Amino acid sequence: MTQFDDIFKGALNEILPTKQEIDKHKEIIDFLTKLLTQKAKELGITFNFIEPQGSTGIKQTQLRNTSDIDLFIGMDFKSFMEEKISKTKLKQKLKSKFRELCETWIIKTIEKHDFKNIVLLYAEHPYVSAEYIDSEGITEIDIVLCFALSKEYLLENGPITAVDRTPWHTRFVRDNLTKEQKNEVRLLKQFFKCCYSYGDKSPVGRIGFIGYSSELLIYHFRNLLNLFEHFDELEYQSIDFFSRNTKELKKKPRFINDFLIIIDPTDKNRNVAAAISKKAYYYCKDKVKQFLKDPDISYFQIKSLPIVDFNLVKKEAIFDHLFLIEFKKENLEVHYTELRDKLYSFGEKVKSSGELEKSKDPRFGKITFEVYFETDKSLYAISFFCENPKISEKFLRRGPPVKEKTHAKQFKKKNPNYFLKENFLYIEEKRRFIKFLDFLHDISINKAPKEFYIMNVTNCYHTKTDVGKRCVYVLKEMVLPYIK
Repeated sequence: MTQFDDIFKGALNEILPTKQEIDKHKEIIDFLTKLLTQKAKELGITFNFIEPQGSTGIKQTQLRNTSDIDLFIGMDFKSFMEEKISKTKLKQKLKSKFRELCETWIIKTIEKHDFKNIVLLYAEHPYVSAEYIDSEGITEIDIVLCFALSKEYLLENGPITAVDRTPWHTRFVRDNLTKEQKNEVRLLKQFFKCCYSYGDKSPVGRIGFIGYSSELLIYHFRNLLNLFEHFDELEYQSIDFFSRNTKELKKKPRFINDFLIIIDPTDKNRNVAAAISKKAYYYCKDKVKQFLKDPDISYFQIKSLPIVDFNLVKKEAIFDHLFLIEFKKENLEVHYTELRDKLYSFGEKVKSSGELEKSKDPRFGKITFEVYFETDKSLYAISFFCENPKISEKFLRRGPPVKEKTHAKQFKKKNPNYFLKENFLYIEEKRRFIKFLDFLHDISINKAPKEFYIMNVTNCYHTKTDVGKRCVYVLKEMVLPYIK
């Protein structure tokens, strides 16, 4: 047994779910399935299946202390189609019908039993979220409607809703991964979690590695060590279960801008890795390299994300370039993924507006940002690195070249104080903001998502919350050192 084997075995002993956990999930799933089936008969609702998806369901790739269940109800698509309609109208119809089913069937069923905090949430279409509370704790449950599509239909036409592939993902893992490989998946998930680069709450990047991508990586590379030894190749070598090479895939418009490519074996037109952040990959790649060089079980032991204590921190020049906005979530009905995406969009606005003037002349230099949030506290933050936090009061705005006579004439008329430099027309223009912090205040007031209350816009030294301090830490220690 090698040193790696010893570490993997020791880590696995710490993350394998207990029999008690597995039995509890099964009891809840069986109970829910029975309740929903009985209610469906009363209401005359037909469905094709009720199945537990995700790691705690049929896949059985969950980690210890995983307390969530994804229960999918497969509906017959034909029963929803009365006539040929456009995709837009179909989407509206499904949203309305699924909401009706959630309210009259699912919610009415579970609200009379031991389920609490029942909420109707929205992703692509409505689904029900609830909690099952007993003496052993809280189990989070999502009950999701999808369409029961054949594998052939999916390969030929793709899904009707985004979650229609999920049952086939589950079956692929069930049928193609051995028990040993499922344990390798568990180790890989744990490693990504320890790198703060897992799932849609990933502190590093918008989205980290997800469960299905982890399962496909182990399926492709056969075991964890082999994956680690080839991890740095993922950004160059695509994984395609339909035998197409990277050059072929990059010719397709849907894949041309994708950083990592892992093609879904149930849908040849879907890249499972499309949403995985470059930031998450580069940070994990460095951690994999460190682990291979100096293997230790600590790489599989989750630690709390550090909080920057600015009273104790050693004075570093970089802190003068770090800024922060802290938010409080106001609209409790909006899903955290939607809020996360709005903050990333806002971050891109700050970046594009801050790096260049409207004239496309340089402004505050390179800007990098990261988002961090803790849903249980309803607190969100976005931290920024600004290359030039203070700039000159005026800048030279370049106009058209002299040889473009029509444009040059218009520029001269509009800007009588122009001057000539290297065959271009220029004008000296006064800036509205010379400090990045002032610019950040202004753009926060006018462009920040309305679903938030802005608590604080500041340089990093005056951060108010632990969420904000963690956000600064992630940007400084986990993002900036790995930017290419």
